[in-house]
Amino acid sequence: MRVAQIRSQFLEFFATKGHEVVPSSPVVPHDDPTLLFANAGMNQFKSVFTGEESRDSTRASSSQKCIRAGGKHNDLENVGYTARHLTFFEMLGNFSFGDYFKEEACVWAWELITEKFGIDADRMWISVYHEDDDARAIWADRVGVPADRIVRLGEKENFWSMGDVGPCGPCSELHVDRGEKESCGPNCALGVCDCDRWMEIWNLVFMQFEQQPGGGRIALPRPSIDTGMGLERITMVLQQKNTVFETDLLAGIIEQIGEVTGVAPSSGPEGTPHRVISDHLRSLSFAIADGAFPSNEERGYVLRRILRRASRYGYKLGMERPFIHQLVGHLVSEMGDAFPELIERQPLIEKLVHSEEEQFLRTLKTGMTRFDEEVARIETGDGQQFPSTAAFFLHDSCGFPIDLTEQMAKEVDLAVDRDGFDLLMDEQRTRSRAGSKVLAVSSGSSSEGSRIDGAGATEFVGYQSGQAEATVNTLFSAGDHSVLVLDRTPFYAESGGQVADTGTIDGEGFQLEVLDCQKNADGTFLHAVRLVEGEPAQVRSGMSVHCNVDTIRRQHVVRNHTATHLLHAALRQVIGDHVQQKGSLVSPERLRFDISHYEKIQPEALAEVEQRVQEWVLRDVELTIHDGIPIEEAKARGAMALFGEKYGDRVRLVEVPEISLELCGGIHCQRTGEIGPMIIVHEGSVSSGVRRIEALTGVGGASRTRADEDLLHDLSLLLRVPREDLHDRIGSLVRENRSLKDGKGSAPSKNLLSDLDAGHGETRTAGSAEVVIATWQDAPQEQLLQVADALKRRGGNRAFILVSSGNDEIRFIVGTSESLPSGTVHAGKVAQLGAGILGGGGGGRPDMAQAGGKAVDRLPEAIDQMSRSLEDSLAGKGA
Repeated sequence: MRVAQIRSQFLEFFATKGHEVVPSSPVVPHDDPTLLFANAGMNQFKSVFTGEESRDSTRASSSQKCIRAGGKHNDLENVGYTARHLTFFEMLGNFSFGDYFKEEACVWAWELITEKFGIDADRMWISVYHEDDDARAIWADRVGVPADRIVRLGEKENFWSMGDVGPCGPCSELHVDRGEKESCGPNCALGVCDCDRWMEIWNLVFMQFEQQPGGGRIALPRPSIDTGMGLERITMVLQQKNTVFETDLLAGIIEQIGEVTGVAPSSGPEGTPHRVISDHLRSLSFAIADGAFPSNEERGYVLRRILRRASRYGYKLGMERPFIHQLVGHLVSEMGDAFPELIERQPLIEKLVHSEEEQFLRTLKTGMTRFDEEVARIETGDGQQFPSTAAFFLHDSCGFPIDLTEQMAKEVDLAVDRDGFDLLMDEQRTRSRAGSKVLAVSSGSSSEGSRIDGAGATEFVGYQSGQAEATVNTLFSAGDHSVLVLDRTPFYAESGGQVADTGTIDGEGFQLEVLDCQKNADGTFLHAVRLVEGEPAQVRSGMSVHCNVDTIRRQHVVRNHTATHLLHAALRQVIGDHVQQKGSLVSPERLRFDISHYEKIQPEALAEVEQRVQEWVLRDVELTIHDGIPIEEAKARGAMALFGEKYGDRVRLVEVPEISLELCGGIHCQRTGEIGPMIIVHEGSVSSGVRRIEALTGVGGASRTRADEDLLHDLSLLLRVPREDLHDRIGSLVRENRSLKDGKGSAPSKNLLSDLDAGHGETRTAGSAEVVIATWQDAPQEQLLQVADALKRRGGNRAFILVSSGNDEIRFIVGTSESLPSGTVHAGKVAQLGAGILGGGGGGRPDMAQAGGKAVDRLPEAIDQMSRSLEDSLAGKGA
């Protein structure tokens, strides 16, 4: 029986028992920020089980896509080494929402397993919670399972809970005895060992209690059923295979891996790479198809870890080029009929996987060489631990997730110094936070914070007006400014990327300038203020004040904020709906929008995005704000939410009809026409897998257009050609200049710093810092050093890569500005990384290093890898 038949037979069986067959929800639960990935069939019914939502049908069944590779449920380390563990699998399940209970669940499970699937009843064993006499009696008396094959187990094995509080209950598991040949020894027994003889195939959860905060449990008024059976495991049993990797679900992929790599699969340890890659390919493909994206954060980092594990196992098979993306087509041909989203997203999956493979392979060989050197050094001494400094280098400079290094160390019987590694990571995070802007106001245990204990949430009235009457709660000092707490306020507190309002607060005999506004965890608005008129003593608790928001400044802000919603919608239409917001800054001067995307956005695509936004602006569409609607209603309407954001039961929904629908607490224009001109002025990399777009709107956009027009006019006059001929004329001048250089053998002596200031090279944004990259042909080292010294002394946080490219040799300098917090970047390590790619050597101090190499053709790769390392460090993110 093939897997497709098994899946359909399960669903058809429960359809005959009155169950509604429900499609799998996405493996990426965009509407549930508490989950990285769907990890059980009940995830999509969680709100039904908790009573927050009701369904027309009280019975359901499904085949749910699941990934268990992070958080509480994590099978990543076991994949390829056991017969049954996978990171991606399908969970077959049947559910009762206050309808049938234990007896029907047990009887139907036994009927399906023994009669429909035809598994010998004598091979079946049952485990029950040791206090659940009802379940034991049903199995023994109603189903007829011999008493000696019903095993009572404890809470760890046979009691399930949704969380610290909420629905919970005992469970009963069905196990297949795979025979003496799979036994682990004389003491092998269900509940005693965890070997592959006792294959758990189905878990029946009896939700009959509610866990209380104090630790007690009360009976649920309507007990429910939640069951889960791994499709791959039951397929393994029915197809009489020794492992899940031998089933028709995975065997074809493994054969394809053998063909692509030239290394034949094996059922032994040498076949571990094939098994790992086959599983990881499925996790990557389904997650990307459902909207996840490799990155350095949350579920994106889990995907990156999965891919890098697969890539490293490919390296063990001799693959030093990208190849995993070549396997996507075979997976789609195997599973596309059941999951058409794979067919629809196949090009995107292949592009993303290929891009991630290329990125990691740039440093994989360097990392493997360093790892082997460390192992050899340990073997010649008496150490038993892989050093934390080496593990940190592999993580920070080569992109090795720590669990990958631990797996590699385990293969050579070593343990990684994890405590030391964690300490180094903490130190790096501390350095990254140094110099960051942090408002010196909190509701914690400080003396300032204690003064606002009990203040509670401030009423925000700024959606309606920029003015309000309010009552003073308290005023206290916080360094070079004071903090004022009011009972109500029109000042928007910085949140969701939108900067805080500024303005004035007037009272009897005094005026305060509002410099900033933040909101603490209690919902108290903390106004950072400076006394303009009067004395501090005149500001007293209980007195009335008049608040005035700087509405002109706010209007600039809201134009940019509404523009980000249009920009987001346009990017998803033009670039693809895999685009997700990763961060934003909405200020009076500009907007900055970070998105998930795997490559540079081409100018033509940016132009189309800009044009769509401008068309929507010209439509002058009226925005609709839905205040306080239930979160479930917002999700049902298709509202976009940010992963990791915590939303309450009721939310604020900002709708631009037929264009955009997002959960947002910010202040917006009333109509899109208020935005005015919107001009994209920059697109670049923030970190791997994240692109940043900066744009101007309103007056700023108009001013930029005027400046661009003036520049074109001046260039036209300077070069004495019509503006429509500027492109050809400048191109001609560039070619003439190159010709002159080639004729003399080298460029004439010039001031490289002036060249840089005139626009030579590239500047990228990384967090609150910048990365300057410039390459010159045959530039003297002395002049490179002069530029480096100047960049070090200039204000602002920056790192730089300065390159002299010759016909036979590359020389370069990596450095940082003096103002950059110590330890944020290690220039010497970055230089070594580049030199390794160029086949050379070099190094230096954390703030300045020189290196070079002979592999001239690999210069773009070296610059790309060094710049990525600098950008990740400056943005405070690991590899």
